[in-house]
Amino acid sequence: MYKFRINQCIGLLSVCLVIASCKVPAITSSDENKPVPGTYNNNGDTTNISNIEWRKFFTDQNLVSLIDTALKNNQELMMTLQEIEIARNDIRVRQGALLPTVGVRAGAGVEKVGRYTSQGAGDASTEIEPGKEMPDPLMDYTIAAYANWEVDIWKKLHNAKKAAITRYLSTVEGKNFVVTNLVAEVANSYYELLSFDNQLLIVRQNIELQKNALEIVKVQKEAARATELAVKKFEAEVLKSQSLEFEILQNITESENKINFLLGRYPQTIIRDKSNMLDLLPAVVNSGIPSQLLANRPDIKKAELELTAAKLDVKIARAEFYPSFGISAAAGLQAFKPSYLVKFPESLLYSLAGDLAGPLINRNAIKAEFSSASARQLQALYNYQRTILNAYFEVSTQLSNIGNLEKSYDLKAKQVDALTKSIDISNDLFKSARADYFEVLMTQRDALESKLELIETKKQQMNAVVNIYRNLGGGWK
Repeated sequence: MYKFRINQCIGLLSVCLVIASCKVPAITSSDENKPVPGTYNNNGDTTNISNIEWRKFFTDQNLVSLIDTALKNNQELMMTLQEIEIARNDIRVRQGALLPTVGVRAGAGVEKVGRYTSQGAGDASTEIEPGKEMPDPLMDYTIAAYANWEVDIWKKLHNAKKAAITRYLSTVEGKNFVVTNLVAEVANSYYELLSFDNQLLIVRQNIELQKNALEIVKVQKEAARATELAVKKFEAEVLKSQSLEFEILQNITESENKINFLLGRYPQTIIRDKSNMLDLLPAVVNSGIPSQLLANRPDIKKAELELTAAKLDVKIARAEFYPSFGISAAAGLQAFKPSYLVKFPESLLYSLAGDLAGPLINRNAIKAEFSSASARQLQALYNYQRTILNAYFEVSTQLSNIGNLEKSYDLKAKQVDALTKSIDISNDLFKSARADYFEVLMTQRDALESKLELIETKKQQMNAVVNIYRNLGGGWK
């Protein structure tokens, strides 16, 4: 009779759990495979400079040495490596959830029940051995092993482990992205430092040129061929250039400090070749095709892995709507006296139970978590699409920049050549009184500005090549 009722209750509970499980929301499908353009500006060449290892891409050994130091000491990179370690440990946690939890416990207790209770009356009329009554109060000594295991019938725990592995791989790609940016940042800062060195050299040469012109004006003033106004104008121009010299010196200090910070060390002189930067030739750029970005760019691969993990999170949240099946077991020894623990089979205890549990009425929290997981999946999808779009535009912009900088540099080089020649011409005309001092001053000023602009354009050229190398996914291999 009682057994029949118990079976009825179990059956009714199972039916309720099945009904509750039937009202599970569907997973929102999404399409992340939006095709990228086939080429950059109709260039179908698949040769890609991102496949070149950074030690071979950069030919300046001083720069290679700096990058190598940065990859060993940079604090941001070290922090990223710790994120990888955290993600690796999370995999171990998820792996542990798939296995039974096994433990051992030992305990001692005492129990005193009332004489006029069913247990008390039963204990008083029970003899442990002939002529030996049950002790009162009753001690309890236990040594047992126990185990609990959730059977992963809905793949919830397996999906959690897969999500942890995917996020671990995502952190590895995140580290690669940090490396790519670090290599590019050190290189760009290095070329910036070289440009300041060359600007400083040009300014100092210009100061000497202006001082010579000042001495000529002073001589001409004594000969009544120039006025005090001309002398003061030339003096002001010298002072302006000397002031610019100290501005550049400050820029050099800041650039060196920036590089040292990237290298994770305190300020020291950056070893570099200070010879003419204009002799540097930018590397030949081969951009390949846009589809190669999906395999080469660490940030794209990271976003893709995060999307995969978000999809698994949705499956995990959906599995919470289903009932969970758990198994528990225990085996050990139990007695009211320590010496009785070794008596078999009287002191032996064991248990084995299985339970089926699931949400039935109040499932708002589970629904909310499922909705949040679905929203995070869409966020990850949009981030993936945005990352691809951003990567394409970065490459496209830099390719255009490289072409325009090349044309601009050629024109500026011709301008510098013309203005450099005009300095000698203006000086000769000034000496023969065929040009006034204002023309000499403006010629020197224009020549200085054009030379500084040429150095700046060369720096931009070098930086553009570094940036396209980074944007194509180079620098982390």
